[in-house]
Amino acid sequence: MIDRIKSLEAEAAKWLADTAEEVEDFRIEFLSKKGKLNALFDQFKQVPKEEKREVGQALNALKVSLENRLEELKSGLSVAGSKKGDGPDVFLPVGLDGLGSLHPLTLVRRRITEIFARMGFSSEDGPEIETDWYNFTALNFAENHPAREMQDTFFVSKEARQQDDVLLRTHTSNVQVRLMEHKKPPLRSIMIGRVYRNEAISARAHCQFHQAEGLYVDKNVSFKDLKDTLYHFAKEMFGKDTKIRLRPSYFPFTEPSAEIDISCFICKGKGCNICKKTGWVEIGGSGMVDPNVLSSSGIDPEEYTGFAFGMGIERIAMLKYDINDIRLFFDNDVRFIGQFKGA
Repeated sequence: MIDRIKSLEAEAAKWLADTAEEVEDFRIEFLSKKGKLNALFDQFKQVPKEEKREVGQALNALKVSLENRLEELKSGLSVAGSKKGDGPDVFLPVGLDGLGSLHPLTLVRRRITEIFARMGFSSEDGPEIETDWYNFTALNFAENHPAREMQDTFFVSKEARQQDDVLLRTHTSNVQVRLMEHKKPPLRSIMIGRVYRNEAISARAHCQFHQAEGLYVDKNVSFKDLKDTLYHFAKEMFGKDTKIRLRPSYFPFTEPSAEIDISCFICKGKGCNICKKTGWVEIGGSGMVDPNVLSSSGIDPEEYTGFAFGMGIERIAMLKYDINDIRLFFDNDVRFIGQFKGA
């Protein structure tokens, strides 16, 4: 039986085909229901029990070999046909119109960068693993601030001095401190990156997400400059009819501070499920840079003022594309990502 298998494999290897009919003859001869391979499988039932394992493996290998030989004959026929001019030209350049889709967070991130770049904001980046000093202390967080507790922050290591603790950054404001330390005003930059919070994962919250923060420090920077900047961003991001409002709030690193709301672009302020019937949706926080933060970074608060703002990219993407579950951004499901092609 083994000798017959080897003989059939050698016979198939010598088979040549110059036409589609000859390729089909090969398939009928070896791989059809009445072909030689099936005949061997029928005879396999009569093989002694002690030889079945060896013969069975040889038969399976033969089947693979014959199928590969059939594909080789088909491939050779395609190339020959293209050279003769009676088939497709396989040497033509491949079309590149079937590109994949960009992730919705990438689309939003690029749009944010583009809008602020037109307003003169440069892009800055910094480490995701940070010390307490840059993540909290230099940003005017008190030693007993709740954000320092383990339920909010992923700590990598705890040191003797609190400001030397190592952690996963909870916001991209650490980049603002580093920027102010190493560059002199005027400063006008945005910081976009991944941040981490020790939160339960749900449809509305995740332990990792992305932030876009902005910083402008110069002489005579006012709250009006902040409002005008946010107003322009909202119109460019969500549409020319978008309005903004700033609600008083509290952040350790800004004073005064304000939450940023935009008029609901779904219902145009009339009230819907997206805006919870209020006509407004929150997109982030903002305020004038606290003088203590400027001092910690080596900038004289008597000479310079500045504003800062921060927005969640996932939050903006969920509003812009009507997405109701933040977990979809991290599941890598092509059925979800694929729908944003060309968005």
